[in-house]
Amino acid sequence: MSDELYDALGVKKTATAEEIRKAYRAMAKKYHPDLNPGDAKAEETFKKVQGA
Repeated sequence: MSDELYDALGVKKTATAEEIRKAYRAMAKKYHPDLNPGDAKAEETFKKVQGA
């Protein structure tokens, strides 16, 4: 994982798999397009989280 991907999830490079999984789920839920209709920034953030 590159540093950019860790940044997208808001975790440190030394994060465990469980920490990464929890961060992913929280970020995906927070920025999901269905929960943020019409918010382009949330959609872009969601795409970055999906890529991580």
